[in-house]
Amino acid sequence: MKKINLGILGGGQLGSMLCMAAKKLNIYTIVWSDDPVSPAKDFSDEFIFSNYNNSEKINYFAKKVDKITFEFENIPFDILDKLNSIKEVLPKPQINKIVQNRILEKDFVNNQNIKTTEYKKVSKKEDLMSNADLLPAMLKTATLGYDGKGQFKLNNLEDCKSISLSKNTNYILEKLVNLKKEISVIVTRFKKNEYEIYEPFENRHEDQILRVSKIPANISKEHFSQSIEYAKKISEKLDYVGTLCVEFFIDDKDNLLVNEIAPRVHNSGHMTINSHNVSQFENHIRAVCGLEKIKILKLYNAEMTNILGKEIIKFKGKKLQNNEFFFDYLKKEIKEKRKMGHFTEINKIND
Repeated sequence: MKKINLGILGGGQLGSMLCMAAKKLNIYTIVWSDDPVSPAKDFSDEFIFSNYNNSEKINYFAKKVDKITFEFENIPFDILDKLNSIKEVLPKPQINKIVQNRILEKDFVNNQNIKTTEYKKVSKKEDLMSNADLLPAMLKTATLGYDGKGQFKLNNLEDCKSISLSKNTNYILEKLVNLKKEISVIVTRFKKNEYEIYEPFENRHEDQILRVSKIPANISKEHFSQSIEYAKKISEKLDYVGTLCVEFFIDDKDNLLVNEIAPRVHNSGHMTINSHNVSQFENHIRAVCGLEKIKILKLYNAEMTNILGKEIIKFKGKKLQNNEFFFDYLKKEIKEKRKMGHFTEINKIND
């Protein structure tokens, strides 16, 4: 069998873990990042540093690889599309046109008869004032923004009056949910009606940053099965290939609402490296490279904690128990609220 050269766009910690999974499968990885000190540089077989809109590098990168994937969804569509005209990009670039825009994303989900939070498109101050019935709400930029970036909580009309909106920027106003639970479902779709799906993860956020994920999730059987069916339906409708995450809210009336779709491996699934026979990262590599689908098995219950900012210092010297695993992302600079690593604890399923 010919050795596969896999191109990965983006060099963050997700790229690092994709590279580690690829190495296990004897797949050669070439990471292209616009950050010269990307964490994935330490884990890839080759590393390319350049802006993504460099035409020369687009051709160079595409000709060096057999398949192309990405570790984050905010790479401009036209870059992905141009690469796809030379070498196949999976998931398909067209999918990013939908999920890069929160308005298009929610429209898409609602068109599948799946509920989301109530929302309105906002482009000027008057739009906020005319949709005051949604308050309290979160105002988010329609594109870009993650881990709380580009997000503003609006409690009342005074907040609407005082906030400044950037010109030529679209926003989405999302009604705040009386939240009971946050869960996510990670599905790897190989091709039509061929999936591997992880059980729902229960998540806890702080300041819009994922803090803790765990399995099993403390949810009803109905929410367990419905969330999996919704994730499967979304991935099928998108004709998705690779690993995808659907994030859900469960409100105080037990409504299951889609919050976001992440067209990539996801933070809440990091524990699968230790809790399952096949991690979300290995499944993604297998799917985009056309490798054998292996039935996933949960080996342990688990809890994963994100390590933020200076917390990484104490973890570097932590003595680990046999059921504890520490992942240092090897980032060159410590920043407040930045994900610097994660810590996973596994336990027997019958505990």
